[in-house]
Amino acid sequence: MKHYLKKLEEQIQFRESKLALCDYGGACYTYGNLASCIEAYHIFFQAAGIRKGDKIALCARNSARWAIAFLAVNTYEAIVVPILPNFTAEGTTHLLRHSDSILLIADADIWQQLNDKEFPLLRGVMDAREDRLLWFADDRLQHAWQDRTRLFRECYPEGFDSRHVHYPDNAEATAIINYTSGTSGDPKGVMLSYGAMSDIVEYCQEHIANAPESLVSMLPLAHIYGLAMEFIYPCCTGFTIWFLGKIPSPSLLVQSMSEVKPTIMITVPLIMEKVYNTMIRPLLNTRSAKALRNLPGLRTPFYHSIGKRILASFGGNIHTIIIGGAPFNWKVESVFKKLELPYTVGYGMTEACPLLAFERPDSFAPGSCGKPIHQIRIDSSEPDRIPGEIQTRGPNLFSGYYKNPEADTKCHTADGWFRTGDLGIMDEAGNLFIRGRIKALILSSSGQNIYPEEVEQVLSRHPAVEESLVLERGGKVVALVYPRAGSVQGDDEEAISRLSEDIRKSGNSHLPSFSQIFNVELVDVPFERTAKGSIKRHLYQ
Repeated sequence: MKHYLKKLEEQIQFRESKLALCDYGGACYTYGNLASCIEAYHIFFQAAGIRKGDKIALCARNSARWAIAFLAVNTYEAIVVPILPNFTAEGTTHLLRHSDSILLIADADIWQQLNDKEFPLLRGVMDAREDRLLWFADDRLQHAWQDRTRLFRECYPEGFDSRHVHYPDNAEATAIINYTSGTSGDPKGVMLSYGAMSDIVEYCQEHIANAPESLVSMLPLAHIYGLAMEFIYPCCTGFTIWFLGKIPSPSLLVQSMSEVKPTIMITVPLIMEKVYNTMIRPLLNTRSAKALRNLPGLRTPFYHSIGKRILASFGGNIHTIIIGGAPFNWKVESVFKKLELPYTVGYGMTEACPLLAFERPDSFAPGSCGKPIHQIRIDSSEPDRIPGEIQTRGPNLFSGYYKNPEADTKCHTADGWFRTGDLGIMDEAGNLFIRGRIKALILSSSGQNIYPEEVEQVLSRHPAVEESLVLERGGKVVALVYPRAGSVQGDDEEAISRLSEDIRKSGNSHLPSFSQIFNVELVDVPFERTAKGSIKRHLYQ
């Protein structure tokens, strides 16, 4: 297995003049530019006395410069600590302190919300968007910053180019500490090695694409899903990556993709469900569409024509749509299948860097999340029928939680398998089907297991349900429902009550007796979600 930084080194040498990283509507950097920027960082780090293994935090919004800063730290063999830019100031402070970071690369407005007196180990703060030092605590770092241009010229008096690029080959060392939350409790800083990331890059090159293509990056880079799948893997494969800088609206997504004409789309269910609601569903609900889709001889060609229109709006070159990070609404997925969109749903988590299961679109089993990329077992007496905990092991797994050995011990079985905390089954063909989180599991009064995600999938069939959350309250199954726009007229309590009861009865008609919904409560605002689009279930318990 080749180290991913050696693959990056090859791309710089073979594609020096080709575009590597671009801000959509902004600056672009070739692979040669990327290498020069990385080397300038290295010279500054060395002059400032920063050593291999030091922690450098990166807290900024997505951009090409974010990506350059990440690779600069990563190739220097310091440890990158990506922090989501939308954490609270308290959460960001806690993670900076817990990670022992000595340097911070941040957006200026994020740094302004923090108090430098809270960070006894921090030596300086660099602006993630401009070439300037926002704050420093020692003279050596300040002098290194002021001298960085002169030092670069002295190191390369005849100029710097790809011949000077030599990145490390250090598979066992820690490359990244990626935090799974920004809370002030016991944070889980997932330690990911260069080798674990190299394994994922190699798998993606073998099973997705291994030639220079184009990609629109829309996911948070500080989350491992976006970091690995939308940045590290494609950059080490010679892609041109266009950063949107935020989770896009359907209109921005279509605009950017129609211009970039990407070949691969990597996204989360939340975005694809918005695409369904704003682009696909209106096409399916016209009077002529309803007639065509009900005629046996025309149904398949009709759906196929809609699918071609959607792909054309995405630039016309898409061969793979990868959906992951959260459960995918089955109602939406079933329509994607009818439209013959080249989609696949993967499964993973931060601790797996992030991939655990995947399958190509042409072999993907609808409703599943692909096949294991390494070893997966189901902790169940009948793993093809009775859900059990999904457990895994392989070279892509993390090396432990930073300063949290208790959590590390707790998440492994006695024989060394990693416990994902997710429930699932696996069919005879090796397809993995997720049934939910162990923590979310509801035990009925009769001793039956109730999987909230399955009940939520049933509720999603109702035309008035935009999204739902199923919980246990007082021993009863309760559903919180955010209704679709226009399904509730005004504040008429009687109408609201009728709709709630209609949703409840409709859902119960498709559910077994032990998982019947006791009550449906309509909520006024969408549920709060994580960076990858999962509902923050714990907030509603």
